[in-house]
Amino acid sequence: MNVLFVEDDPMNRRVVKDMLDVAGAVMIGAESAERGLQLIDEQDFDIVLMDLRMPGMDGFEAIRQIRARGDAKAAVPVIVVTADTAIDLRDRCLRDGADEVLFKPVAMDSLFDAIGRLMARGASQGGMIS
Repeated sequence: MNVLFVEDDPMNRRVVKDMLDVAGAVMIGAESAERGLQLIDEQDFDIVLMDLRMPGMDGFEAIRQIRARGDAKAAVPVIVVTADTAIDLRDRCLRDGADEVLFKPVAMDSLFDAIGRLMARGASQGGMIS
């Protein structure tokens, strides 16, 4: 499984990479939304993990740009990973195109549960998730 984690904090990227390594997943980190979108242009990912609050473009806009693509990559599952706990945040994320929302600090079982749900949904819909 190939995972893209768009997160400006290098320590957060490292913690999630260590979790994904346990499952044998390959994670590529992007330090900005702009870099994440560039990597999506260049490579195929099974899951995108997206922080919301980053310098420059925020995660909301990045998700909207992913969903607006005119190709199959527009359907890549996106899991928001955020420390923001605003009351309406989950609804806003889902409205903007996220599939799941996880709150920091992310527990390994929560991350794997969310990925498993999305993989099962993609498999049942004949999706691209491998």
